[in-house]
Amino acid sequence: MSDLGELNRGTPPGAGDPVKALLHRHHDLCLRAVDPLEIAAGLEAHGITDRTAARFRHRDVFSLAEELYARVPRDADSPRPTSPGTEPTHRTAPALLLPLLPGVLCAASVIALRHTHGELRLLAAATGILAVTLALRAALRRGPLSSPGHPPRSSTASWTCWLIGYALLGDGLLHTAITGGPDGLPDGTPEGHWPLTVAPVLALTLACAPAAWTAQLFTTRARRRLASSRGLEDFSASVRPVLLGVFVLFVLALTALLAVTSALLDEPFALPETLTLGALLFLARLLTIHGFTHAPKVIITLTATTQATALATVLAARLPGCAALSTPVETLTAWNPAAVPTLTCGAAALTLLIHASRRLPRASAHIPPERPR
Repeated sequence: MSDLGELNRGTPPGAGDPVKALLHRHHDLCLRAVDPLEIAAGLEAHGITDRTAARFRHRDVFSLAEELYARVPRDADSPRPTSPGTEPTHRTAPALLLPLLPGVLCAASVIALRHTHGELRLLAAATGILAVTLALRAALRRGPLSSPGHPPRSSTASWTCWLIGYALLGDGLLHTAITGGPDGLPDGTPEGHWPLTVAPVLALTLACAPAAWTAQLFTTRARRRLASSRGLEDFSASVRPVLLGVFVLFVLALTALLAVTSALLDEPFALPETLTLGALLFLARLLTIHGFTHAPKVIITLTATTQATALATVLAARLPGCAALSTPVETLTAWNPAAVPTLTCGAAALTLLIHASRRLPRASAHIPPERPR
């Protein structure tokens, strides 16, 4: 039950000053807020909407928040209110350029793999994986893709690595396993025992930059709309198109990057599986940035588990009497060689898009990250 319901049980209708009771209940929120808009977002998070604000003799939550902000005594040296549109954001040059690092290092690793052989190639691969991993970690900890107060979960990071690893090796292993292989380890060539698809992974790492920039664009635009809106419903209606717009921008950027990397590396244009995976990772990170970590964790875990199960059933079908286990996966791959990653990541991305379209247009999602919720 919301705080409003609890308050109403303890405050009979027609009480002399219902706003005073609300201020007492949310005193800490009102005291630490730097402007009325932050109070409005906090009240929304506690279940108070424009309709229920009328019980406190106000037309909307923003008007109620303004009175609560005015009633809280503050010291003379308290920070001056700032509008969400003018708050400091991740706009420094290092923060904006850091997301370029994973793609640059991945490109350098691919070039090294193309010009090395034997043990030297193995060393180049190991070095490249380590460098890209550290660069991705840095990009997620600083700048527009960072989420203060919500450090990356080890389990989520592990399953995310699985999804990226499947984009690199999974389809090759799955198709080889269906035909009775693999007969050896991957050698880094499309014609090897275990074919690699490098172009999608390179495109995804290069897409860290547009992901960061579009995430920053969404955050900035949403806070500006928060400053100009006079109602929660009005704010949500104005932010939802912004969310869909930045999502489309990211998808278009990823498509362009995939087209370039596929052409340069002379690999097939793996559009459906790469776009669905990129969309899934982008939406998961966008939700995490704004404090919604549970849904991304669950969806990414289910997606990776489904892909792992698909591989396991094909390998388990080699056991006596278990041939039927691989029938669903073989049927899917016969229809479309990339059906497993496309369907799993596509369903997951659609789920997160629906979830994001409900959560991210809320005012409470745009409290400045340095302020506790």
